[in-house]
Amino acid sequence: MPLPLLQHHLRSLHHLTRHSHSPTSILTLLRHFMASATAAEPISPSNTRLGWIGTGVMGQSMCAHLIRAGYTLTVFNRTPSKAQPLLDLGAHQAHSPQALASQSDVVFSIVGYPSDVRSVLLHPTSGALSGLRPGGILVDMTTSEPSLAVEIAAAAAERNCHSVDAPVSGGDRGAKNGTLAIFAGGDKGTVLRLEPLFSLLGKVNYMGGSGKGQFAKLANQITIASTMVGLVEGMVYAHKAGLDVGLWLDAISTGAAGSKSLDLYGQRILKRDLDPGFYVNHFVKDLGICLKECQNMGIALPGLALAQQLYVSLKAHGEGNLGTQALILVLERLNNVSLAPAASSS
Repeated sequence: MPLPLLQHHLRSLHHLTRHSHSPTSILTLLRHFMASATAAEPISPSNTRLGWIGTGVMGQSMCAHLIRAGYTLTVFNRTPSKAQPLLDLGAHQAHSPQALASQSDVVFSIVGYPSDVRSVLLHPTSGALSGLRPGGILVDMTTSEPSLAVEIAAAAAERNCHSVDAPVSGGDRGAKNGTLAIFAGGDKGTVLRLEPLFSLLGKVNYMGGSGKGQFAKLANQITIASTMVGLVEGMVYAHKAGLDVGLWLDAISTGAAGSKSLDLYGQRILKRDLDPGFYVNHFVKDLGICLKECQNMGIALPGLALAQQLYVSLKAHGEGNLGTQALILVLERLNNVSLAPAASSS
């Protein structure tokens, strides 16, 4: 803590103890003093306890990076067994978000839907914010509603805590490799302070005040949606033209049509690997939030609307738990073709 600030707190404490008979006032100042002192220290394994809510496809790998860096980590998952691999690495388990936050300085969350975010962070008795000490930080990495991020930040501020919305892009491979793109919204100083943690997960990009991280991620999802439509349409076209689709993917990968989506999913689609790096169900949720925000802004994004309808078709066929690359199934059904190896070799 800077010396002038330390002197200010000590003078205030001295004045209160001499002239005030209110233990509450003294306690409040002590809490503020401790929060300020903690905030001045760089985050490291020796002074910062972490909590993590949501240990699914992304959360598993992200938590593992933090544990291996030496941080004490407490985890909560609605299905406790999903946290077992992290417990094997040395993580602790909490029975509720509130209990987790009571033993953490920074609490991360990456769950499914905005309703889940509201429940695990803001529930008055079991939510993380109800257990967080003054000076604590909430970091929500779920793709969620910008307005909810603003609400969480306001609720955190009322408790002398901080909140950052920090959704990520890069899928399961980005999470495993620690190369995620992180879109951060909130107080810039808080985001900078979290850099030692973010750097273990990927590259943080400060986008502005509360909610701006979510807006950046939604714009990212809009871009991905149309890119995925283009990728699977190109693959169906190449197949119908009699091309070797694998050879074609290699050929375009270094040209103007190359993309991260092609690199991540082109070969997976050919191998019929439709396991989720990112669930169709969650992508439909994201695109629905995008469309809602478009309505609020008064803008028309027809590519987004088309992609959302195609992904909803996957859900209607019971394929919501597949990965986003399963979009190929929709185009195959529309055109009565199959890129599956057995069908293409006949």
